[in-house]
Amino acid sequence: MDTSKKELKSMCAKCDKKICYPLAKSDDPLPPIENAPPFCPMRRLPDTIKKANSEYDRTEIREFARLASIQEAECYELTPEGLRTKIPRLEEIIQFARKCNYQKLGLAFCDGLRDEAKITSDILESNGFSVVSVCCKVGQVPKEHIGLKGNEKIMGAELMETMCNPITQAEVLNEEGVDLVILLGLCVGHDSLFFKYCNVPCTVLAVKDRVLAHNPLAAIYLANSPYYGRVKIGTNQKNSGKKVVIPENVRK
Repeated sequence: MDTSKKELKSMCAKCDKKICYPLAKSDDPLPPIENAPPFCPMRRLPDTIKKANSEYDRTEIREFARLASIQEAECYELTPEGLRTKIPRLEEIIQFARKCNYQKLGLAFCDGLRDEAKITSDILESNGFSVVSVCCKVGQVPKEHIGLKGNEKIMGAELMETMCNPITQAEVLNEEGVDLVILLGLCVGHDSLFFKYCNVPCTVLAVKDRVLAHNPLAAIYLANSPYYGRVKIGTNQKNSGKKVVIPENVRK
């Protein structure tokens, strides 16, 4: 990839060398960092890498990372036919929480996934955890409180809508003293605020995608299809005036 005419920045998503993750034997030397592309953060920001890695010298961080890596490995099995996956994410969360000796779990969920939240809570409780769950609409705060106008609300000006309240969700779970928080379907932006204000470790069971049954990667997998190729040019860009050519396989 030619980076001479582009701003030099970390672009791991563009890298095809995988210097950071070589398929080598345990006693083989690691590939030299000099072989990495110029945009590799290991080449550009060695002091930042060193400082970040030093965090694992803290006892509690090292143990948390150790258990997380053990959990990662247990999600696979090496068979004569090759590597296989075996554990769905919900079970992975349960296993990891047990490894960490967590007893009290927080569940921050979107009101639109209330049924899913109840099932999740029941499953966690049946596995021996105490579950504290908080809906995004907690607080009964009208959207006007954060400056929304009537035409900016989902249902328009005629109805009162309570806003999603991730800050209060986070603070309630902080106050309840949960060990780990599980996010279920918080909106884009609202989840960011939740992470900002939550004081305990968080993980995500599912994210919201209203169109794709909460499976946003479907848009990535279909990015080259005639129907979803629009995500590559930007869904908010206006038509440039060029004639739209309908592929042969979708004309009929």
